[in-house]
Formats: sequence, C-alpha cells, structure tokens
Amino acid sequence: MLGWMQSHGIYIHIPFCVRRCRYCDFATYAGMQHLIPAYVDALCREIALVGKSAGSKVPIGTIYFGGGTPSLLTIAQFEKILYTVNDCFDGKDVSEITVEANPGTVNEAYLSGLFRLGVNRLSLGAQSALPAELELLDRIHTVVEIGQAFEHARRAGFENINLDFIYGLPRQTTMDWQTSLDLACALHPEHLSCYALTLEEETPMAKMIAEGKLPPPDDDQAADCYDMAMDQLETAGYRQYEISNWAVTRDKRLLACRHNLQYWHNDPYLGFGVGAHGYSNSLRTANGTTIPEYLAKMNSDKPELFPCSPATETRLAIDDETRCQEAMMVGLRLTKEGIARSHYINNNHIDYYVKYKKQVDQLIKQGLLEWAEQEHERIRLTRRGRLLGNQVFMQFVGEDSD
Repeated sequence: MLGWMQSHGIYIHIPFCVRRCRYCDFATYAGMQHLIPAYVDALCREIALVGKSAGSKVPIGTIYFGGGTPSLLTIAQFEKILYTVNDCFDGKDVSEITVEANPGTVNEAYLSGLFRLGVNRLSLGAQSALPAELELLDRIHTVVEIGQAFEHARRAGFENINLDFIYGLPRQTTMDWQTSLDLACALHPEHLSCYALTLEEETPMAKMIAEGKLPPPDDDQAADCYDMAMDQLETAGYRQYEISNWAVTRDKRLLACRHNLQYWHNDPYLGFGVGAHGYSNSLRTANGTTIPEYLAKMNSDKPELFPCSPATETRLAIDDETRCQEAMMVGLRLTKEGIARSHYINNNHIDYYVKYKKQVDQLIKQGLLEWAEQEHERIRLTRRGRLLGNQVFMQFVGEDSD
C-alpha cells in the first residue's frame, strides 16, 4: 500500500486575529480580515490540488482548524472548506473535527452553526482566570466571557470542549495559577491544555522583558505551577496523557485530542494555509508565512508532487535515522502511554531498546524514564521526567544517538 494511503490528519491554519497577543510567535496577523474571503478560496484550491496529486482519495481521520482565530470565519466559509475536504479526501472515517476559538468572538448561534456542520470538538483559548494576566497577554476577552463562551458551547451541543491555560507568566504567583486551575475545574471541560509560557524572540513580551519593563519568568515558579496542575487535575478526575494535556474518561474512552495524537504517534498529517506544516510520504513540508505570498502562490495551478502544493516553501526528506529519533521524542511526550516497543518496531523496523539501550538505561538510572509494563515492553517519562522533558528528548538526537 502506498505510504500516503495511511489515515492522515488534516490541519488548516487560519492566520487572522482581531489583535495579536504579546507572546505570540505564530503565523498570525491582525487587521487583515478583509482578506478572509480570498484566503478561504486559496485554501480550497490548495486542498483540492494536494488531494488530486495523490492519485486517489487519501483517507483522513481528523480535521483541526487552528490559528490565529478560526472563529473569525463565517459559518458559510467553514462549510465551503469542509465541503472541499470531503470532496477531495476520503472522510468516511473522520471521528474528530476541532475548531479553535477565542472566547470573545463566539455566541450560541455561531457555535450552533459549527456544530451543525459536524464540528464536534471546540478548543477555547481561555489562557487565564485573572483580568491582570489577560491584560498582560493582550487577550481580547474577559474572564466573564470565558464562562459565557463555555455555556454557549454547551447549549450549542458540544460535549467535547478543551480549555487552554498558560502558566509561568512574569510576576505570576502560585495563588494566581491556583485561580486559573479553580476556574478550569469549575467549568468541567472534557479536556485541558496547560502550557508553560515560551518566550520567543521578537515578540512584544520578549522585548518588554529585554527593556526591563517586565521581569523574566521564574523557571522554579513555573515548575511549581506544573506540579500544582498535575496534582489538582488528577484529584479533579483528569488523566494526564501528554506533557501539557489532560482529559476525562467517558464510556471507558479517554477524550484525548485525536488529532494531536496523530503528531505524537508520528503518524502522517497534511497542513494547509499560511505557515502550515505537514508530514507525509517521508517528507516534512512547510508553507510560507505571509498572507499575500500565500494568496499569490495559490493563484497558480502548477502541479506538485504529493504532499506538496504551490504554497510549499520547504521540503525535508526524513531518512530512517531521523524518523527513529523523532519517534522517540514525540512518543515520549505521551506520559501514560509512552512508547510500546512492538509499535516502534512495526513503524521503524528496529527495537528502540537495541538502538538506544545506553540512553534508556542511563535515563532510567537518573529517574527520568521508567518501564510501564513487564518484560520491558513500554517506556515512559516519570513524574520528574515530565519536568525535564527536553533534557530527555535531546538524548535521542545527534551523532551519539546510536
């Protein structure tokens, strides 16, 4: 079977925002909403060209609209994109369609429209339960609007809702973070994503810190916040299944984000839109990062080999060695599941406990990894290893990985 006939995830990037957050380093732009209609047309052309280039309909299992602020699109624009996806790919087994939304941009009627289109998972960018932190992040919504958006989603029919929160902010105390955790648990979402602030160069927040207008984040404080999240969310009935993600179990099924599991299992996915990344047919791809450039390139009908499109800016062939390393790094992010040796052998044709025995044994000795099953069948991070994940992942990269 052709490699690209495996089930893929589809990521669709919507780069428009009402206002760009101070910490954001994504391919997002404020004040360009007038380009949304042209952008949707270009997206549909890209989806159609890539689908056609495969030669037969590629099966897909998940669709994820990220941004930016996807909820700036109209329901009719979502419908057009989803129709194109279903027309150009084999979507009979799609089990999850996620849309990211900012709390200040949605109401019940809008969310009901998304739900009627088949969107069955909503991800709300709450980020904080404190007005001062929302102001620091330059978010457009209020704390009250977080609860309102959540209730709108429930009334619209959504039974799988994620909330995003950020910890490790400048001046943030553990009591501040406790306030956000309390709100998260009080709303009872099915899924929670808690991310440590990452300071990216050239962002407004990084510049404010460099100029002394803000203190830098405290790494020890961030670690304390992460410990609090692990403890409180477990007590509240959430299972941590990935370094930054927690979910509840319903009908004996963990409501993990199936689309993101595609990444963490190192399975194939396609990326459409400005700055979107993909991984299929042993090729990692990335589109250009500006809207005008994307629109200009997608005016071309120039044929490309799957999985590329006229908007593809970089192409990186993934050899066996790189695939093995990446499978370790992304797989170990799954804190409960970890990496099964049988699954790894099936995908990479080698046993990681043969290839990386020295690294695995050393990390176990350091208390960062542990065997999760008898007979050394499955490896995963320890609780301490979750705090030092990057230190663990780097052991599987570079010339000394063998």
